[in-house]
Amino acid sequence: MRIEADLKLGFKDVLIRPKRSTLGSRSQVSLERTFKFRHTGRSWSGVPIMAANMDNVGTFAMAAALAAQGLFTAARKHYTPEEWTAFSASLPNKGWLAHVAVSTGILESDLAKLDQVLTRQPDLSFICMDVANGYSEYFVAQIAKVRQRYPDKIIMAGNVVTGEMVEQLLLSGADIVKVGIGPGSVCTTRVKTGVGYPQLSAIIECADAAHGLSGQIISDGGCTCAGDVAKAFGAGADFVMLGGMLAGHDEGGGEILEQDGQRLVQFYGMSSRTAMEKYSGGVAEYRASEGKTVVVPYRGPVADTARDILGGLRSACTYVGAAQLKELTKRTTFIRVAEQHNPIFDA
Repeated sequence: MRIEADLKLGFKDVLIRPKRSTLGSRSQVSLERTFKFRHTGRSWSGVPIMAANMDNVGTFAMAAALAAQGLFTAARKHYTPEEWTAFSASLPNKGWLAHVAVSTGILESDLAKLDQVLTRQPDLSFICMDVANGYSEYFVAQIAKVRQRYPDKIIMAGNVVTGEMVEQLLLSGADIVKVGIGPGSVCTTRVKTGVGYPQLSAIIECADAAHGLSGQIISDGGCTCAGDVAKAFGAGADFVMLGGMLAGHDEGGGEILEQDGQRLVQFYGMSSRTAMEKYSGGVAEYRASEGKTVVVPYRGPVADTARDILGGLRSACTYVGAAQLKELTKRTTFIRVAEQHNPIFDA
């Protein structure tokens, strides 16, 4: 046993210090980024905000709506190859497939389904290899296997929270590493296991490790508002993945419930009892549920929420003089704070 006493921070612990700016309007800020990926040499351009691969968030309808604005979606794991074919055929713009990842687990049955999807849809460029614990040797081996099988695909993999494991996943075949253990709004891993890492510090440390190997990271979890998205990019994240912030919308496809005169939508973590009963027949005897099931307010079309997030991010850039999103981390100075905002009129 050992104790690390150096300071670790989450989004709530800091604000971004404003700086002199030559920008006259938020409209002058470009949020589009272009990345070239380590293993394939392929490039991608777009707004690097992602819908998480969760039920009621990472849906095909969400992917189409966000791709229309240049954003990205990691589609949920449980779509069939036939559903992928129907989705691809329905897109008004085939270029939107460049803004969607097919998600997979790491069992042989998962990889067999991945093969079927990519055989039917060879235009898909991104694979999201998603497990709760990215520290297992088996996960590392499966990344290497998928890289060998698909040398031309861009692989995102995770989740981890430390620099040495980011390096391991990149060296094993990942192009992009998902960073975050326990910060999500419907994740209970930290409560059930005592394991985790404050998200802002995880981003800073993991981005440094990834960029040294020409890789990228995704900040996955912990954002509650547009300001947190700006902090994640300011800390060095290349992409930011959102779950709860995109829950409750029409495109999520969840059943709309009526409760006390309010319209609500169910939202749950993919390690929750709800998800395991839906896909695995229940919680196995050897494990515990590590996710919540909640209801969130129904929020209508996702386009308005996306515009609000992008507007907040552009505004953050103007406060520090970043004309492009890629400049934000170089222009960011974090200050530690005891409070974020005045809560007197919070609901």
